[in-house]
Amino acid sequence: MTAAVPTAGPEQARVRFDTKIAVLLRDDLASWQRLNVTAFLTSGVAGAEPELLGADYQDADGTRYLPMFRQPVLVFTGARDVLVGAHRRAVERGTRIATFTGELFSTGNDRDNRAAVQAVARDRLDLVGLAVHGPRNAVDKVVRGAVLHP
Repeated sequence: MTAAVPTAGPEQARVRFDTKIAVLLRDDLASWQRLNVTAFLTSGVAGAEPELLGADYQDADGTRYLPMFRQPVLVFTGARDVLVGAHRRAVERGTRIATFTGELFSTGNDRDNRAAVQAVARDRLDLVGLAVHGPRNAVDKVVRGAVLHP
């Protein structure tokens, strides 16, 4: 479970988490692709780590809404070599990652998505995005070389 640690007094009650959720996108994607890839990748993190989700939301009228992550999701960008390096570091460390490849832009369902990834060797994947969750310092090492998305 992710611990939230207040880093200031009650008047400034900023929360710092001991884990991090990061999405890394290739820097040459179109805007619609960035949004699409981010949505798919974060669903992978949520599916693998359901404890990262908070409680349902509810407005003042009692309308209920789906839960969301309990902590921020940081979105980074980098060139292809940055993604390849991040992917390699995550695999070497045994860190589970969600991955999105260029081929997935031309598929239309989960079965075909999985088949497209399975058809390519790990070192030859056309990586356009990945997402990772883990201890802050481990995630920082995985996304080393990337910059926060503008």
